[in-house]
This record gives sequence, C-alpha cells and structure tokens, in this order.
Amino acid sequence: MGNALFYHLTRSPAESLVPVLIGKALSAGWRVELRGADPARMERLDQHLWQGDGFLPHGLAGGPHDARQPVLLTVAGRHGPAANAAACLLALDGAPVEPAECEGLQRACIIFDGGDSSATGHAREQWRQLTSAGVPAEYWSEESGRWERKR
Repeated sequence: MGNALFYHLTRSPAESLVPVLIGKALSAGWRVELRGADPARMERLDQHLWQGDGFLPHGLAGGPHDARQPVLLTVAGRHGPAANAAACLLALDGAPVEPAECEGLQRACIIFDGGDSSATGHAREQWRQLTSAGVPAEYWSEESGRWERKR
C-alpha cells in the first residue's frame, strides 16, 4: 500500500508543483495518473505540461494510446480506472482518492489550495477517510517558502 501525501499550496499554484511531482515519479520508474475534477482545467494542464521547461510525455484520457502513456490526465468519474496502470496518482481540485485504490499504488498525492477553505475542508475529510482505512499519510507544506514535511 502506498502513502498518501497531502500537499498544502499556500505560495504557488498547482501548475508549479505538478511537473515536479511528475518528474520525481517518472524518475522512480512509475507511471502517473493526474486526476482532476474539471475537463477544462485538465486541458489547460495538458497545454502547460507541453509548454513547460522540461519534456513530460503525457496524454489526455480518451485517446487511442492511453495504456502507453507514462502520464495520463484524467477527469474523475469520466473514464473509469486509468488505462496506463499508474503507480502514482496526483489528485487535484478535490478529485476523489479511495482507500482501496491506494492499495495498488506506490503513492497518492492530494494537492489542495490552502487559500480555499472549501478545498482545505475537503482535504481534511480525505485525510480522515484515508487514514481511518489504514493508508499511511504525510502532510507537506510550503509555508516556509520550500516544501517541508510536517509532523
């Protein structure tokens, strides 16, 4: 069972953190599912990942080569389980992460906006749900200006 890592955004947007986390997962040899709640947001992230500083091979779910994608961008509830057999899940904007799916992952990263009280409340509920099911969890904050694991 993989850990659930909660990333509390307070200084930077998700668009800054997502490529870093994807790069680390790919370096570990893992395929990645980047799961969001809004199709338009995922399309913007698709463009951002192609135009960023480094090359991050990826695709939007629903294409003919989903199973071959190292990084697959999905919309929660839209296409079923990620077709690329992801070992790492990045969940944005309150996209659901179920305890049962964490059993088959190396890592689940829940990224939430600390400036949005609704997003913070949802992340707290996800924390309770996952930890009560036995999923080990970590909380990461960028409050100091760099990412630090909090205890």
